[in-house]
Amino acid sequence: MVAATMRARCAPVAGLGTQQRSFRAPRARTGLGHTNGRAARHYQIVTAAAAADTDIAALNDQFGIPGRVEVVAGLGGLPTVLLKHACGASAEVTLFGACVTSWKQASGDEVLFMRPDALQILAGPDPNDAMQQHGFARNSDWSIAATSADPQPDDQDPEVTLVLRDNDYTRKMWPHAFEVAYSVSLHGELLQADMRVQNTGDKPFEFTAALHSYIEVSDVAEAKVADPLNPTKKKEEREEVTFDGPTDSVYLKARDYVELDVGTGAAVTVTTNKWSDVVVWSPWTAMPDCYRQFVCVESAQFSTPVSLKPGEFWRSQAEWSVMDL
Repeated sequence: MVAATMRARCAPVAGLGTQQRSFRAPRARTGLGHTNGRAARHYQIVTAAAAADTDIAALNDQFGIPGRVEVVAGLGGLPTVLLKHACGASAEVTLFGACVTSWKQASGDEVLFMRPDALQILAGPDPNDAMQQHGFARNSDWSIAATSADPQPDDQDPEVTLVLRDNDYTRKMWPHAFEVAYSVSLHGELLQADMRVQNTGDKPFEFTAALHSYIEVSDVAEAKVADPLNPTKKKEEREEVTFDGPTDSVYLKARDYVELDVGTGAAVTVTTNKWSDVVVWSPWTAMPDCYRQFVCVESAQFSTPVSLKPGEFWRSQAEWSVMDL
């Protein structure tokens, strides 16, 4: 899952958050975290209501592009945009949370990892309107602003742009006016994300953000991350980051290109623009049922919060690919 989170800052850190799957995107990460039975029941109620309130067929009539973009009932019945490239690659993006829940290569192989408790995470807004660890964007309903597919017949790249604007729910946690436009597209088998944040209010604000990516691996013990540069508290001396226990490292002012060897003779690469930091995370045995199956390599804007004056905007891009080693 790949989740885009934005943590808005006023005085304390607030947050806008979205998600994407197994290629997935932090600690209760990506917006994926442990929840109890009560939360699970809330999830079932919320998703049922979301499906009832959203006319999926009408959205598909308005935004669907035959053979390339389709609005469907996805994970848990949530309204989801399905992107299909002519090469056979596909991606799925939920309107709730703007979470990429699937990214498949032309072979049909899934790149992202979905945690067993993922459905419980999409449980809707906190009834107490409390700011969560990764912000509110991943727990908000986004709207489809536009869809497209390159008109060139040899290279039709499907794309969806989702939009989140401040509303009563967000303003209870963070009293600022904003607009986030988040575009997800397929360029062949490549997954691409473009995030634009604009200050639409009359006072400045600060925020941090991240793309929380859960990437599927053959076994966490075999996975390796090519040195993304120095972590928060000490200098990373290893040329490759390997996993033999819980890992939660933030690499500040990291490279804009990182590779994750997934242990199958292939690697997932992450190329970014305007994301200053990289987070590498594995819960190890804190998640005994699934920790061996994924590693998080996250693009983040953490070390230096983004500051926007009224009318200003910030833009960042990320691209993920699979390559043979």
